[in-house]
Amino acid sequence: MSEKSHDHENCNCDDHNHEEHDAEEFDTVVLTDDEGVDHEFLHLDTLELEGSTYFVLMPISEDESADEEDDEAIILKLGKDAEGGEMLLDIEDDEEWEKVADAWETLVESEEAETE
Repeated sequence: MSEKSHDHENCNCDDHNHEEHDAEEFDTVVLTDDEGVDHEFLHLDTLELEGSTYFVLMPISEDESADEEDDEAIILKLGKDAEGGEMLLDIEDDEEWEKVADAWETLVESEEAETE
């Protein structure tokens, strides 16, 4: 998966409303849940923090009538499965999640300041 910068020119990241984003600007990631159902996400950014890699993803709504303002970016940690293959994991530790979320917010704010 390639690293992409988050383009904030057409983005109101305060509420993570990304309806103006064109899916072609970002890589599309398909994740399969525990029930075998595939879910599509836009890969907004990759964060490196304290030796770990995190992916910031935005769900692609399959339901056209869904309220896109309800979509929020999610952050998953790059980890390894039992066979050593790469996989994305939920961040279960609240303190770790707060650090990563704060780093993402700081990055968003600094990129917004650069475009003003």
